[in-house]
Amino acid sequence: MKKIILPIRYGLVTSAILIAYFLVLAMLDKHINPVYSFLNAGITTYGIYEAVRVFKLEQKDFFNYTNGFTIGLITGGTATIVFTFFFLFYSTEVNQDFLPQLLNSLQGNFDINNGMVTFIVAIMGFATTVVATLTVMQLFKNSGNIPQKK
Repeated sequence: MKKIILPIRYGLVTSAILIAYFLVLAMLDKHINPVYSFLNAGITTYGIYEAVRVFKLEQKDFFNYTNGFTIGLITGGTATIVFTFFFLFYSTEVNQDFLPQLLNSLQGNFDINNGMVTFIVAIMGFATTVVATLTVMQLFKNSGNIPQKK
């Protein structure tokens, strides 16, 4: 049970930062520009990095790639799920003009609804989680190299 609490806690903190970043963009009226969503990947990656780092410090010699990878996926997955529900709530209840503004900023003839955009946000979050976890685990994995005598 203790093993699952750490990534969920870091996932919730990561999602809170993602939501705060989105709301700051909304206050500046920049949330309709998809370019700003690239920082979401950095925020998610940092949250995964911190969760895996703390987990490795707790586990010390018992840390392995599989456990670290699992921690990263749970952290990013939790952040993605919470942010996706926030995004759905924001686009349907808080600012109903958000989706038409977003689609107009893309300058395309898209005929999609809130469900499709929310699904895309979730898929982007899960894809970011997998890539970020794979990247972060390169920093924390135990090397299999044989030491060379000099």
